[in-house]
Amino acid sequence: MADYTKLDKDIVFERRPEGAWALLATQRIPLPRTQLFPFFSNARNLAVITPPQMGFRIRTAEPIDMREGTLIDYTVRVAGVPLRWRTLISHWDPPDEFADEQLSGPYALWHHRHRFTTVGPGETRMDDEVLFRLPLAPLGNIALPFVKRELRRIFQYRHAAIARAIADGSLGATTPQR
Repeated sequence: MADYTKLDKDIVFERRPEGAWALLATQRIPLPRTQLFPFFSNARNLAVITPPQMGFRIRTAEPIDMREGTLIDYTVRVAGVPLRWRTLISHWDPPDEFADEQLSGPYALWHHRHRFTTVGPGETRMDDEVLFRLPLAPLGNIALPFVKRELRRIFQYRHAAIARAIADGSLGATTPQR
């Protein structure tokens, strides 16, 4: 039996042009994408897959209708400092993929693409690709080792949280929106 608490491969960082970086992460999930995608379609589930110490809090009035053009405002803590973040759902193609982009927040660039691919009966590969650039480059790049470590920790938590949600059955039943 597969161990869904582990990543298919380690979380990888790649240098991209113009001072950008990409974080690439993959996880195999024992659910069909048509059952998996609704979990990610519910903005409330962001709190489920975000480390608690980040103090994730949605500021946008709920329920949030996830679709292309949706704006989501939230607050997170980075190194104990609360930061406001606004994202735009820039691409929406259920149950295959969606993308969100930071409009305001701590990064000079943040574009997160989520892809869901059927790899077998009842099994989906979820690929995350985050293209990011730090502010105040090149001076801001002094923080790159810290940022990479934090992003790796966040995505490791996320993968473990997804595995827990599979184990307790809550991933197959999305959190209801009010």
